[in-house]
Amino acid sequence: MTVTLVFTFAGILLIGVLGFLGRRTPAADLSEWAVGGRKFGAITMWFLQAGEVFTTFTFLGMAGLAFSGGVAAMYSLPYVPIGYLVLFFLAKRLWSLGKERGYLTQSDFLADRFGSRFLGTLSAVLGVLFVLPYLQLQITGLGLIVKLVTGDTASSTLSMVAGCVLVVAFVLWAGLRGVAATSYFKDVMMLVVLVVLLVTVPAHFAGGISGVFHRIDQLHPQLLTVHAGSNDHTWFITSMLVSAIGVGLMCLPHSWPAVMSARDPKVLRRNYTWMPLYELCLLLPMIIGFAAVLVLPKGSDSNGVLLNLSKDVLPGWATGLVVVAAIATAMVPAAGILIGISSLVARNIVRVRAPRTQFWVNHGTVVFACGLALLLGIFRPDLLANLLLLTYSGSVQLAPANVLGFTRSVPVGKGPVLAGIIVGEVVVIWLTFVDKDLVGHVNVGLVGLAANLVVLLAGVLVERVTKAARKAEVAGV
Repeated sequence: MTVTLVFTFAGILLIGVLGFLGRRTPAADLSEWAVGGRKFGAITMWFLQAGEVFTTFTFLGMAGLAFSGGVAAMYSLPYVPIGYLVLFFLAKRLWSLGKERGYLTQSDFLADRFGSRFLGTLSAVLGVLFVLPYLQLQITGLGLIVKLVTGDTASSTLSMVAGCVLVVAFVLWAGLRGVAATSYFKDVMMLVVLVVLLVTVPAHFAGGISGVFHRIDQLHPQLLTVHAGSNDHTWFITSMLVSAIGVGLMCLPHSWPAVMSARDPKVLRRNYTWMPLYELCLLLPMIIGFAAVLVLPKGSDSNGVLLNLSKDVLPGWATGLVVVAAIATAMVPAAGILIGISSLVARNIVRVRAPRTQFWVNHGTVVFACGLALLLGIFRPDLLANLLLLTYSGSVQLAPANVLGFTRSVPVGKGPVLAGIIVGEVVVIWLTFVDKDLVGHVNVGLVGLAANLVVLLAGVLVERVTKAARKAEVAGV
């Protein structure tokens, strides 16, 4: 077994152990398990929330996107800070409602604010459907990391199985506290590795960071501008907007447990003040991706550029540490997504009333969801790939409902909101799978959101006209 593989499996085991150590006492109920009893302080919240952004997509995918698309990759740089700016103002209201009303999920919030169990169930089903492919992405990414470094498919499969088993085990054992414990390790390891690569890779291939961009400007100047093509200005702006709305208005279901776990709203607002600076770390893998343009042949696997360059400039043991950091960016987000999915199923889809039975349904869902993602990752890695396109564009259709739910007195009934969501999702699905070229490079989530709002406003108008007519009829009688 190579040094890299030894480090790889040692890292997987270490992440699992850290997850187990996150538990202090047995969880008394689902609230303690899913949101840590709402007791997390500023440091824990920092790693839970800021670390949500750093997944296999950002660690490996950002380098790959810069390699293939140049500065178009930077669409991902502003949307999280914009989202956090919005959340700075919404966090207190959201946390207070959650504490007062006992929310654990986004669907709890929507069902309660609009007085509609159906809206809660619908949003939960949509949340599971749109986030399950994201879970599979983390599991598949874990195997891809090992395969890229070792070239061994058997080791790749074994790492996926081992990673899933340990993730399920520590999630069942420690819940969100386990995710928090592993988040410390993940972010520190990831930052150390990225800084080392930022120094060594550009220096090795181009004499430094400035040398990388000087040579890019000479050899591939088109990569330094957002130009016509699949990643043009329209794609850049609309994709950034949809992503910012998704983050800022809490449209992704697995982002809710972290917010609900805060000790008080001051913790959230303090973090949202400084986390935009932390997101500048996304630049680090992008710079490595630009360096890869100078080294790797065109058409190389974009997902592997960071790891391939690591092997070229680092000794085996150091490459092993890079792999461990990459694996952490797969396992830890997978654990957080599992908590989000299982809470939706137990609270809002199956709707078990008995607390203990609800707990068991939740845990059963953790095992089933991770097992399904693992099997699909091994045997049919492409099966959910198209659904992954809907993760943001589909989830963002819940934004109008969330905004209305944040108000002091919800001004709209459930009918218009439901109609808007359904029409928005239909538009997104149609433009994603049926008529892909109808709106050009405009993000389909934004088109769906526009249709969603039109239907919502029309529904509000009909609702008010109907109420006025009923009042007039009663007054006439």
